[in-house]
Amino acid sequence: MAYTLEQYTALQAAIAEGALTVRYQDKSVTYRSLDEMMRILKSMASELGLNASNAGGRRYSSFSKGY
Repeated sequence: MAYTLEQYTALQAAIAEGALTVRYQDKSVTYRSLDEMMRILKSMASELGLNASNAGGRRYSSFSKGY
C-alpha cells in the first residue's frame, strides 16, 4: 500500500492524543487498538523511509587491531 506523509503525521497525531479514529482529507479510519496503530505507524515509516524505530538512538562502533 502506498502511504503518504500526510497519513503518517495524522496517525502520529491521533496516537499522541489517544484517539482511535484518524481523519485526513475526506477520509476517516477507526483502529481497534493502540497496538494496531503502532504497528501500522512502523509500517508507514518503513515504507516512507523515515526509520521511526531508531529515531534518537545511538550507535557505537568498535575497532580492533586484531592482536
